[in-house]
Amino acid sequence: MSSSHAVTIRRAVPDDAEALAHLHVLVWEEAYTSLMPASVFEARRATLTDRIERWGENITGSPARTIVAADPSGLVGFASAGPARSDDVDVDDELWALYVRASRWGTGVGHALLTDSLGDRPACLWVLRGNDRAITFYGRHGFVADGTARSDEYGTELRMVRTTPGLGPSRTP
Repeated sequence: MSSSHAVTIRRAVPDDAEALAHLHVLVWEEAYTSLMPASVFEARRATLTDRIERWGENITGSPARTIVAADPSGLVGFASAGPARSDDVDVDDELWALYVRASRWGTGVGHALLTDSLGDRPACLWVLRGNDRAITFYGRHGFVADGTARSDEYGTELRMVRTTPGLGPSRTP
């Protein structure tokens, strides 16, 4: 467990499922408003009950490890990391998700979540094309685009890979 600007970083527990579902919907809207139509966010809000159930299942039964960032007001970010889900990449770990409230961008919370989730191990992740803030953040942590892309109803994602341990910032700002 670590702290960053009055934020506690800890492993998610089943009691976090409802707060995580609400946070996940909120941070998607904060991060992707300029990249996706409003209907995407409306649909995510409409399925909140299902999302709460899914988060409960993910916390207890997923191979991913979910870490949360909390301050006195509640959860302000989360990261999930687990085994790489693609056979065509030469790393064992994947950052499945990392989201932080916009009010906490640039405060070190994302760095703390990434560090707690993966350390400096080689890993891969997928980032939405056009999400320049995230692409820059991951680049500072040693991730580079490998030229692989995939598309779904939300847009095109680019794969970024960190193959050399120890690349990226070594301390929380």
